[in-house]
Amino acid sequence: MNWHPLTSAEQLETVIEESKSTPVVIFKHSTACSISSTAKSRLERQWGGAGLDHIKPYYLDLIRYRPVSNEIAEVFQVQHQSPQILLIQDGMCIYDASHLGINLDMLKKNITA
Repeated sequence: MNWHPLTSAEQLETVIEESKSTPVVIFKHSTACSISSTAKSRLERQWGGAGLDHIKPYYLDLIRYRPVSNEIAEVFQVQHQSPQILLIQDGMCIYDASHLGINLDMLKKNITA
């Protein structure tokens, strides 16, 4: 899995534009939370064989970049959670999950063709 760091609110415009041609995932991770570490590890282990090579994954360290996390919540109209995964397509969040509800099968089911 090749994470792309998300470190500024300005990058969200890039994410939105990219999502118009390919699905984008944002994973919000708290480096101080064991549940977040478990969810991140599970994602990384399962990603390779999940057929998600066409999806660009972004990683947000929300301890270091909390204002970016707040901007994500506002722009995509989702409640802030940690850990949290958001699926962005056509500039909109079409799926989000948090904590141990983060599941690649559910993410795949929400990807539109």
